[in-house]
Amino acid sequence: MRYTHRHARLHEEEEKIVTSTVPPVRVAAVPSGHPYVTAVADPTHVTLLADPPPPGAPAGRWWPPQILLPEWLRDNAADFDLVHVHFGIESYTPEELSETVAALRALNRPLVYTVHDLENPQLLSQEAHRASLTVLAEAADELITLTGTAADEVFAFARRHPTVIAHPTLLGDAERPSGVAHDATRIGVHLRDLRPNIDGVGTTATLVRAVADLRAQGARVEAVVRMNENVRDAEAAASIDLLARDAEGVTVERGERLDDDALARWLADLDACLLPYRHGTQSGWAELCYDLAVPVIGTRVGHIAAQHPGDFHSFDVGEPVSLARAIVDATDAAWSTPGSPRRTAEVERRLSDRLAERDAVCAAHLALYRRATATEEAA
Repeated sequence: MRYTHRHARLHEEEEKIVTSTVPPVRVAAVPSGHPYVTAVADPTHVTLLADPPPPGAPAGRWWPPQILLPEWLRDNAADFDLVHVHFGIESYTPEELSETVAALRALNRPLVYTVHDLENPQLLSQEAHRASLTVLAEAADELITLTGTAADEVFAFARRHPTVIAHPTLLGDAERPSGVAHDATRIGVHLRDLRPNIDGVGTTATLVRAVADLRAQGARVEAVVRMNENVRDAEAAASIDLLARDAEGVTVERGERLDDDALARWLADLDACLLPYRHGTQSGWAELCYDLAVPVIGTRVGHIAAQHPGDFHSFDVGEPVSLARAIVDATDAAWSTPGSPRRTAEVERRLSDRLAERDAVCAAHLALYRRATATEEAA
């Protein structure tokens, strides 16, 4: 297993919990409906409250998260045992989050905080986000990160050692695609809607030059750059189209946002996936690629390289030689070729390991919840 620090203690508590008859822990998660949040919640021993809809918001929208409002906490205190914050803190100022913490203390309800984003991918300036992060990291009864290197960074500013619990698979136990065989080595990068932490122009420019260099050396390599039809930066999208327009071996796709199944199929057809981040912390895409046995190429931002080090190959934006080298290294893996028997076998092997890891991740969260609520009851 890839979670560390309090592993032994958590394992002992997990064994005790399995045989107990205590009622489920009622968790007010922020947000509740996110795939990661549901994946880490033990379906038998944890009850997730539904996301309270913001006034006037369309159906299915959870932000700004109402659970973080002191009045919501006071009005609904009888319905939850603890609050677990994952995402959405950018909706409030550090001062407002301090009021959230104070309300929880007054209600004698513990706060659990998973530090997914040391840098917020939705923002360019990180100053306010880091201030909010500090408020929650210093106040949380239990603190979680997904990698040991992220935990070290949290300790550097909060002087606290988080519990490290790995990111689980989000694909469930269904059969996973292993891709369709094709003649050329295919590298793909999905720029999604060009949110602030996506360096679409810089990544595409580097990719175009790297592909040209490799093809000039006789390599059969092609690249596909995909964007959503609706993007946040139309000027950047136009520049990306222009960069790829006359580039041999590089195509640009535009289309509706892919659903989970379509995205898995798109990724499975790649020999390697290029991540286009200019800043960030961890990556759900890196986890999805690992599930599908698709090697990852990315810049060394945040702690993505620590999620699955053996599958990660680094490059620098603006340095096509580094990207060409990373492409060669990434596609050298025996199982990197889509549709091959080795890819299929590797996907199946990882499925077994990941399902066992998911169970351990759920048990680790449950043990942490029990410890947090026991501490509050003792207080």
